[in-house]
Amino acid sequence: MLQAGKVTALGTMSGTSLDGVDAAVIETDGVTIFGFGPSDYRAYSKDERRVLSAHLGRWPEDGVSDATEVVEAAHLEVMRPFEGIDIAGFHGQTLAHDPRGRGTHQCGSGARLAQALGYPVAWDFRSHDVAMGGQGAPLAPFYHFALAKWLQADAPLVFLNLGGVGNLTWIDPACHDPADAGALLAFDTGPANAPMNDLMMARRGEPYDADGALAATGTTDSDLLGRFAQLPYFAQAVPKSLDRDAFAEWARDVAALTDADALATLAAAVVDSAYFAMAHCPAQPAQVLVTGGGRRNKILMAGLARALDCPVKPVESVGLDGDMLEAQAFAYLAVRCARGLPLSSPQTTGVPHPVTGGRVAAPAV
Repeated sequence: MLQAGKVTALGTMSGTSLDGVDAAVIETDGVTIFGFGPSDYRAYSKDERRVLSAHLGRWPEDGVSDATEVVEAAHLEVMRPFEGIDIAGFHGQTLAHDPRGRGTHQCGSGARLAQALGYPVAWDFRSHDVAMGGQGAPLAPFYHFALAKWLQADAPLVFLNLGGVGNLTWIDPACHDPADAGALLAFDTGPANAPMNDLMMARRGEPYDADGALAATGTTDSDLLGRFAQLPYFAQAVPKSLDRDAFAEWARDVAALTDADALATLAAAVVDSAYFAMAHCPAQPAQVLVTGGGRRNKILMAGLARALDCPVKPVESVGLDGDMLEAQAFAYLAVRCARGLPLSSPQTTGVPHPVTGGRVAAPAV
């Protein structure tokens, strides 16, 4: 049983970009953020990324033990040095996401981690939302709402996360609770870093295009971008979510270009996705705060600044850590999970009503 009041929570995130595991500590009661603690990062090796990539699209019955071993070992390595932890949130590694079909699959066992670490671990955050009719993603919006309160925001704002897949959270900080109608709107915007990272790994054996330097030398393909804009996802109602490889067919056509032109076109598609997404927001935000690895890509940030009708800034501009925001989110959600508080709502995942989720594994005495 988690003690009442403020606790020290450790969150982890291994995203669809397959770069590694982020781990970060926050102090919270599951409602208010009281402070931020230490953080760390453990990169996946090329061999580990190769194993995880080979398992993308697989479900538990397809045989995922090799990927599970990689994920659990990497998480334990980065989590063990943290001290004074009351509870951890373990997201696992998403291998497949099909909320209107087979469901959602994040490999890795929170129960095994709890046993190894000696404290409770909340995990399997998405399954209940999907079972209740939601998309199961994105799940960071309730944490984004808490961050807006921590920032003492007085006007609507947007968090734009550019990880493997892009997602957007629009927030009205005048609302009292993230589950309130009108407090949030959240959905996946489109591809972000994953297609660019996959191309760099396939062509050059590098995990990503550092700072967008290679993309900056390329020319966008307007015909391919025109086809991208016509893809049916962008006309779908929100909330909505994506699998990592939902745009794989289009990305394969882009891959026929030179390295630089392909990256420039993929980067432009990320910007276009964000532009299309802003049309769904209930009101114009005062600012867009960009988090995730994409905020380091100068081509993406410059394109967003040109395309959007409000200031676009990395989250560091308001004192937050864009590398650790997702990990912090799962620390926050772990406490909410343990206390039976909602993790999602109709405005974030399309679930019929606000629901809690996840399960908490305690180490054996």
